Amino acid sequence: MATGHEEAAAQAPNAGDYIVHHLTHLNSTGHKQASIIDFSVINVDTLFYSVTLGLITVFVLWLAARKATSGVPGRFQAAVEFLVEMVADQAKGIIHSEESRKYVAPLALTVFVWVFLMNAMDFLPLDMLPNLWQAITGDHHAYMRVVPTADLNATLGMSIGVLLLCIYYNVKIKGVGGWVHELFTAPFGSHPVLYPINFAMQLIEFAAKTISHGMRLFGNMYAGELVFMLIALMGAAWSANGTGVALWVGHILAGSIWAIFHILIVVLQAFIFMMLTLVYIGQAHEGH
Repeated sequence: MATGHEEAAAQAPNAGDYIVHHLTHLNSTGHKQASIIDFSVINVDTLFYSVTLGLITVFVLWLAARKATSGVPGRFQAAVEFLVEMVADQAKGIIHSEESRKYVAPLALTVFVWVFLMNAMDFLPLDMLPNLWQAITGDHHAYMRVVPTADLNATLGMSIGVLLLCIYYNVKIKGVGGWVHELFTAPFGSHPVLYPINFAMQLIEFAAKTISHGMRLFGNMYAGELVFMLIALMGAAWSANGTGVALWVGHILAGSIWAIFHILIVVLQAFIFMMLTLVYIGQAHEGH
């Protein structure tokens, strides 16, 4: 007759079930998103964490501005000033319009801090917030993902926002007529035969920049989240059978090394997303 421990082990999810569960969103419909584009599904967890971290970003930057002094800055003010100067220098080198930089530079700073905070959610213990949510709901199978940038919907949403800003600055700097003229005459020249080809190339360029902008961030954060799950499974395998010291050692070493390496990824991906935002908006200021 099977013991209670054996029965619990038999009912426990396997590695595949564990990963699939952690990669499933808490959404508005209760079922998985069936296709890449499905506007009937809202990932509630992504929306909650992205909006919450966005509000924290605004609050932190507002707090830094409110407490800024002309004297010797504290650590918090010094850190924020370092970020502000770094972003301002990058914006100055890419966007030559001083008037545009008054809006774009603060936007880029907000984007950097926001994306960094969303990426940094990957540093939390993998099961901490999902288990807390399951305890609150009383449903031990409740879904919850806590890294918004590991959701393609979120990253593409942000990149589409950048696309809209690019369109806005194209119209603002060049005028409607000037931008439409550029759409049909660049890059191959102003000739009626080339108008359709030029327009198609322009559409492809906008689409490629937008999709790659969102996919790059998503791909890196999704892969990082998946690696953390695999490392967590090493520890789970060791704790389940109580043997195999190599699993425990591998879990600790792999988790520590990957966490240290992931710090670089988290910061770098936030920086890259911010820089591409500046580059794309800067391109909107230039004529072909």
